[in-house]
Amino acid sequence: MQRSLQDKLAILADAAKYDASCASSGTTRRDSVKGGIGSAGGSGICHAYTPDGRCISLLKILMTNFCIYDCAYCINRVSSGVERARFSPEEVVSLTLEFYRRNYIEGLFLSSGIIRSPDSTMADMVRIARMLREEHGFKGYIHLKTIPEAAQELIDDAGLYADRLSVNIELPRDDSTRQLAPQKKPETIRSAMASVRLRQEESKERTYRGRKAQRFAPAGQSTQMIVGADAANDRDILTTASRLYTGYRLRRVYYSAFSPIPDASKALPLIKPPLMREHRLYQADWLLRFYGFEVGEIAGVAPSGNLDLEIDPKLAWALAHRGLFPVDVNKAGKEMLLRVPGFGTKTVGRILTARRSGALRYADLLRIGAIMGKAKSFVSTPDWSPGALVDSDGLRARFLPQPQQLSLF
Repeated sequence: MQRSLQDKLAILADAAKYDASCASSGTTRRDSVKGGIGSAGGSGICHAYTPDGRCISLLKILMTNFCIYDCAYCINRVSSGVERARFSPEEVVSLTLEFYRRNYIEGLFLSSGIIRSPDSTMADMVRIARMLREEHGFKGYIHLKTIPEAAQELIDDAGLYADRLSVNIELPRDDSTRQLAPQKKPETIRSAMASVRLRQEESKERTYRGRKAQRFAPAGQSTQMIVGADAANDRDILTTASRLYTGYRLRRVYYSAFSPIPDASKALPLIKPPLMREHRLYQADWLLRFYGFEVGEIAGVAPSGNLDLEIDPKLAWALAHRGLFPVDVNKAGKEMLLRVPGFGTKTVGRILTARRSGALRYADLLRIGAIMGKAKSFVSTPDWSPGALVDSDGLRARFLPQPQQLSLF
């Protein structure tokens, strides 16, 4: 049956929702001031930026949800009975341009199932990016999900046209990958990540003639891990994430709670993990990247290696290390201030700046932006001390959501 473009879009846009590694970071690499269409980081389109600088509103689709692989956790696996569709490269280009002209999007996130072969699929994705850039002068954001098994020259080409590349590791443990995705090799995935990192580093160096090398994926690379599809605990997940950040210079690791799929393998859990687990992993990831925490500190609070679902990881750590508190905000160093619940990185920066002019008091912390509902149990100022509160048995209960009467109707 011949499908219309609208039918294909409905199927392949819905299929793309399972890939979480698509938040763009924005870049000034390309701009349409000197001609072309769109902008990845300047004026000319209606951007919406998140506080950490990520650019949103992307056309997020699969090129196809046909796939020759049989990954147990994937709804598009070859043995799945899901409805299939496929875009031609020309159709993806046309959709991207038309959606942009209507000001619906700022760019494209393109992923795909593996059809025919990794090389054939990757070649089509690179062709799409090349057509957008070279034939249509598209200056908007492009994020390509690369296929690790594809030839190196294809991945190299992808980085010349895309702002960001993602190589999805999908499962945090190698043994889980071998069991649930037997056609994928963890070593191949890591090798692809390493090659992207090397090409990025090379692109920052000048050629032997002193010229700048061609830009390569200037917004970096990212990956996704599925949470709850295997037996990995949060310590396993965060350990893998930490290694990816340090070893491959990833910009982001995205966490996606496993969602049960039709006709699932018996190796998969019957129910999905709580979404709060995904949220706690993002909070812990932030602590690793910006607050100076180590995996063992965050995940070592509970013997199970899992994060506390009732309270955030920083608060859980503070409650487990009460002997380090209260912290004197006028004397403590930056490292310790960053560990105070209710103090963010901006708040700590303001504290360090403001206390040069004199001692800070409780009201000053409120004006600076500290969340004193959390912080007051862990800090002291000239006019405030938590006293015995920091050691009280009921301190944890103060931070738990208040019980609510269930409605009978």
